[in-house]
Amino acid sequence: MLVDDNEIDNLINQKMLEATGVCERIYLHTGAKSAIEFLKNIEKVADVNPEIIPEVIFLDIDMPLMDGFQFLDQFEQLGDRVKAKSKIVMLTSSINPQDVNRSKKSSYVKKYLNKPLTQDTLKKLDI
Repeated sequence: MLVDDNEIDNLINQKMLEATGVCERIYLHTGAKSAIEFLKNIEKVADVNPEIIPEVIFLDIDMPLMDGFQFLDQFEQLGDRVKAKSKIVMLTSSINPQDVNRSKKSSYVKKYLNKPLTQDTLKKLDI
């Protein structure tokens, strides 16, 4: 799942994921609020088909209405099934050390990467 308010970044990252063939489906969200709502809805049907839960969530930090850290706060409130399956990768243009340190404090964030995704980055992701 790609969560980024910049549609061009989402498109570039989607094309990179498609080119590497590392996933079967890609969910795109241009806001953290819609992404959280999507995950809440998935929880309701995950018993029917657990395959629809995203394995990796690429999350931008700087977004309007709800930023990446507010998303993490909401993510903590989700059910155990979603939290156990979904690994979060901060995918951002921020090089602010405070953002890096804050990301490391969340047990759900597995990596902190700078935009854009590359084939090399995806091959080395290992989460």
